[in-house]
Amino acid sequence: MAYVLGFFAADGYITVNRRGGQFWCIQITDRELLENIRTTIGSHHKIGLRKRFGNAKNSYSLQIGSIDMCNDLRTLGFTERKSKNLPVRKVPNKYFPDFVRGYFDGDGNVWVGNMHKETKIPRQALLTAFTSCSTDFLRLLLKELNKNGIEGGSVYVSKKNYSRLQFGTRDSLKLYDFMYNQSTSSDLQLFRKKVVFEKFQIKRKHAVVV
Repeated sequence: MAYVLGFFAADGYITVNRRGGQFWCIQITDRELLENIRTTIGSHHKIGLRKRFGNAKNSYSLQIGSIDMCNDLRTLGFTERKSKNLPVRKVPNKYFPDFVRGYFDGDGNVWVGNMHKETKIPRQALLTAFTSCSTDFLRLLLKELNKNGIEGGSVYVSKKNYSRLQFGTRDSLKLYDFMYNQSTSSDLQLFRKKVVFEKFQIKRKHAVVV
């Protein structure tokens, strides 16, 4: 459930309709992951489809009406204006890797690029980032990650109403180990993000051997 909470922190929201009905919702482009999340929470609710045109991907949504669940989320610090208020302080340390992986799958990115391109042998770097409209949340996240051995990282505040928590190669590899090897359960994950870490490590080992 910690993964689901982390993913909700990234791509979820609470809504209240005109009749007072309360719903918590997740909307993403990966249907398989949303189905796995639905299974994890024991839901049988229908997954909605929103078709996109052109090169845009279709999006899928899961909406669950539950006053109790919405109140539980509020107790954890979430509100209807979640993007501005993410004071998640109550995730037990045991489940924190799952929470981080969930948030990373929702609002994180990982990519590989070349450094020192002007040299004959450019060096590849692995970079990861978490994005949020809440700078305070990212600073809190960085503080907790630092406590867990991921010592670097910096928060970049954009003028476009978002902030980014960034890590270089060394700490990105530590982050990979933290999210995938120290979790209580890795059943929930976006494979396409995990594989970027793994391909980088394979190339790095090959380069050392050669």
